[in-house]
Amino acid sequence: MNHTPHSNRLHIAIFGRRNSGKSSLVNALTGQDTALVSATPGTTTDPVTKAMEVYPLGSCLFIDTPGFDDDEGELGEMRVERTLKTVEKADVALLLYEEDGTLEKQWMDLLAEQGIPVIPILNKADSRRDVASLVLRIERECGRTPVVVSAKEGIGIQDIFDAILEKLPEDFGEQTITGGLVAEGDVVLLVMPQDIQAPKGRLILPQVQTIRELLDKKCLVMSCTTDKLQASLQALVRPPKLIITDSQVFPVVYRQKPAESSLTSFSVLFAGYKGNIHDFVEGAAAIHCLTAQSRVLIAEACTHAPLAEDIGKVKIPRLLRKRVGGGLQIDFVSGSDFPKDLSRYDLIIHCGACMFNRKYVLNRIAHARAQHIPITNYGVVIASLTGILDKIVIHR
Repeated sequence: MNHTPHSNRLHIAIFGRRNSGKSSLVNALTGQDTALVSATPGTTTDPVTKAMEVYPLGSCLFIDTPGFDDDEGELGEMRVERTLKTVEKADVALLLYEEDGTLEKQWMDLLAEQGIPVIPILNKADSRRDVASLVLRIERECGRTPVVVSAKEGIGIQDIFDAILEKLPEDFGEQTITGGLVAEGDVVLLVMPQDIQAPKGRLILPQVQTIRELLDKKCLVMSCTTDKLQASLQALVRPPKLIITDSQVFPVVYRQKPAESSLTSFSVLFAGYKGNIHDFVEGAAAIHCLTAQSRVLIAEACTHAPLAEDIGKVKIPRLLRKRVGGGLQIDFVSGSDFPKDLSRYDLIIHCGACMFNRKYVLNRIAHARAQHIPITNYGVVIASLTGILDKIVIHR
């Protein structure tokens, strides 16, 4: 459980003013000195994360953010901007209230607009003079009773965990990678080329997570590299129910697969696991409308240095330009960088997002949809460009 990827954890973000006790609260919640605590305003300059297991919530990621009242020049604006970016990832928000609740009410509304469950917190109960009247005022302002705590004394911490459990999104943790594509006893063949993107000695995260889920489902799992596909099929008593491959070898695997076997890719599965596969399939239709004057944005979750045959920076651009011509303009972003204004683009192509949590990917999809820009995914694009999108199965 301690090795659960951050992207699969419940993201709990703590918001509030400078010196409202956010860092102290994170330390109290985690039981460790996770965040630096100081009486100096603005000590937290970047979001600080701490992964831990919380019974009965399971795997969580606590995020301590810079104060949203920082108005001290350009640096302060940058801190607030990073706090705003955290909103896009939050599954649950803890909002620390102060006596003047004007800013807090604004943030309460902002978080509510994003569909994020918010738990108001009244911290520093050990040093406040009239806690009862403050509680009543917060109730009137936001329509919710705040959880009263003292992070310094460790009072009320369990009440926060209880409140998080009540606010937990109903479908959180229910998404699976393979959905209803396989069941117990099904034979599943994984085709995993070990190229430069899968360094010697390890598998990439989507492969590892998919294998684990299939084993949990009691499937019969067999793995091979692309050059051993035929030998693997011949070794099986019956054709596999499902073949999952790396998107880059879609055409090769499709030509060799048994007619009885369904085909998909790790990237396509993760498109449904982390986002909305139907939006991605719909967005792929925009490929057929691209011209040499079009502009495409390719977004990656990882921030690795480009590789010689990088799928996002080399292979997909090559396939697109082969289809529409060399004049096609392609921009790249990685990590948390994602433009607010997408109007210049005719299509957005996102990676499988194995490093992002589902909430973050869904926010990006919604951001693109609000500006009427089609968005799709690496695996879906490759399937479309190779002419087999209508021949593969998708997460459902």
